[in-house]
Amino acid sequence: MIKSRCPALLIQVFFVIILIGFSNIALAIDGVSLGPRPMFLIDDMEAGELKEKLQQCQAGPFSTSDFSIGHRGASLQFPEHTKESYLAAARMGAGIIECDATFTKDKELVCRHSQCDLHLTTDILTRPDLAAKCSIPFTPANGGKASAKCCTSDLTLAEFKSLRGKMDGADTSAETVTEYIAGTPGWRTDLYAVPGTLMTHKESIDLIDSLGLKFTPELKSADVPMPYEGDYSQQDYAKALIADYKAAGIAPERVFPQSFNLDDVLYWIRNEPEFGTQAVYLDDRYRGNGINPDDPASFSPTMQELSDQGLKYIAPPIWMLLALDETGKIVPSAYAEEAKKADLSIITWTLERSGSLANGGGWYYHSVKDAIDNEGDMMTVLDVLARDVGVKGVFSDWPATTTYYANCMGLD
Repeated sequence: MIKSRCPALLIQVFFVIILIGFSNIALAIDGVSLGPRPMFLIDDMEAGELKEKLQQCQAGPFSTSDFSIGHRGASLQFPEHTKESYLAAARMGAGIIECDATFTKDKELVCRHSQCDLHLTTDILTRPDLAAKCSIPFTPANGGKASAKCCTSDLTLAEFKSLRGKMDGADTSAETVTEYIAGTPGWRTDLYAVPGTLMTHKESIDLIDSLGLKFTPELKSADVPMPYEGDYSQQDYAKALIADYKAAGIAPERVFPQSFNLDDVLYWIRNEPEFGTQAVYLDDRYRGNGINPDDPASFSPTMQELSDQGLKYIAPPIWMLLALDETGKIVPSAYAEEAKKADLSIITWTLERSGSLANGGGWYYHSVKDAIDNEGDMMTVLDVLARDVGVKGVFSDWPATTTYYANCMGLD
């Protein structure tokens, strides 16, 4: 009897081992892993209470946070808006992931930062059959600047899906296509730029949903005259974005649709109220002779007027939310204070998108550049945004940084 029971016992043990193995695999896939970058930034901070607090959190554990928003996925090191970039962002704890949505020649929504950036972010110029369809073909520098313009609206959905993603960039001094597409900025990397898998908007919804995360689709400005081909209006475009979430059965509270076009946001608020209640106005009114973040009298419409129209979320760039006081300390700007007075929730963009912070941090930090002189100041800025400005979330090209901060400070 003992002999006859041994095989059965061994089989049971074997299956237990398999189940344990699969459980460990699942933990490896589902667990949040932040890598060395957050501690690299923290190590570079000046000594002080904030640095000490952040250092105490390095052992984790770490979990997903909605404070951490994957900007085009994890585009510091992965080709933006690709499956690989989205998965990297999820593994770094981004609770919300962005798909910038534009449309193809056959009016299908796809994930691209701009309707006309395919020459910068894909391999289209190496594909003669598709490069021939570009709005403006590749032109070598010849003593000037090399150029090209390739748009999603130049291609059908099937043609778009045949492309592969690359790191955003171009060498405008190039004489050949090969030289032109090898223009990745030095502060990024091509190490993980294996041919990236491009995503349709619907595919991004399926992927992000399968990961149990939230969505922030951005309706991009069209580079073609609207209505497109005479019958695809801006409202059709805005409606199509929401329709994809409805068709997928996504709960509206998981979706934060966004646009730089206030009319798009107001359209969602009025016509898609379940989704519109979380619509985000990406504020770029700083352009040209626009608003001055230090002068509320320049705000048109005012923060209160935006709130009165039903807006609940506003999202300016980082620099608009920050100022320096008389001692040179980073503090909330008048813009930030006015938004809070109007009970607007604030989201901001974009961390990890300026290269080195050693010389003032570049455009995203220019309102406080005199207080920025090392990589660790990124954590100081993040702390002011979270504690003093009270932002609800921060877009980052490398979500591990925002996830680390959120976990350490007990943010959701």
